[in-house]
Amino acid sequence: MTLFQLLIVAIIQGVTEFLPVSSSGHLILLPALTGTPDQGLAIDVAVHVGTLLAVILYFRQDVWIATIGLTRLIKGRIDTPGAFLALCLIIATIPAVLVGLVIKLTGLDETMRSVAVIGWTMLIFGVVLYWADRTGGTTRTAERWTLKDAALMGLAQCLALIPGTSRSGITITAARRLGYAREDAAKLAMLMSIPVIIASGAVLSLDIIGDANWALMRDASVAAAFAFVAALLALTLMMRLLRSVSFTPYVIYRIALGVSLLIWAYT
Repeated sequence: MTLFQLLIVAIIQGVTEFLPVSSSGHLILLPALTGTPDQGLAIDVAVHVGTLLAVILYFRQDVWIATIGLTRLIKGRIDTPGAFLALCLIIATIPAVLVGLVIKLTGLDETMRSVAVIGWTMLIFGVVLYWADRTGGTTRTAERWTLKDAALMGLAQCLALIPGTSRSGITITAARRLGYAREDAAKLAMLMSIPVIIASGAVLSLDIIGDANWALMRDASVAAAFAFVAALLALTLMMRLLRSVSFTPYVIYRIALGVSLLIWAYT
């Protein structure tokens, strides 16, 4: 791939991974709408690594607390906030991992990679996000995350396996409906992304073992670096905006894009 193509893929992944607009949907649309070659699994893994490093860096304090807590959890102790956070993240991740494996083994992941599917999910889940954001409470904080809410958000996260749904979007939707404030809903969604990105990256890596070469590794490294910068900037901007702005701008974008894609797909 050329440097320009790598830059475009990395920016799309980096910017859309954490915004509630679906990174997978945009990556599928890129070759479908522009006629450019698909970037391939190696580049997909690379840009996921870049976004993973960005979210870990941004929420480094929470990640450190959860990591220390995980060591206590392994010993059977849930006696610290970090151990409880680690347990919540594990519970929230299990449904998506199990459903994701079923979808991959049955080949459903390929059948859902269509412009029409992305158009419908963009539109429908954009409206659902708007509804949850307008009707959800704002009294609960991320520090009051419960095991029940982690399970419910984890189940909602499974819907993100349908291209165009948006992993961050659907988990934020669930959190807002459960009464979490906007910034706290986004924070929980971002923390939930860490184990999910690690799991999906590991699965994708199994498909490219043995196919890597120096040229591909160089392209992957460049893509990862670009995705890291784009993701960090997008994440920082979104978290700051949520202090004074709702999710409505993202909803408007989703609806506009969804309608456009449906018109394009059916005509």
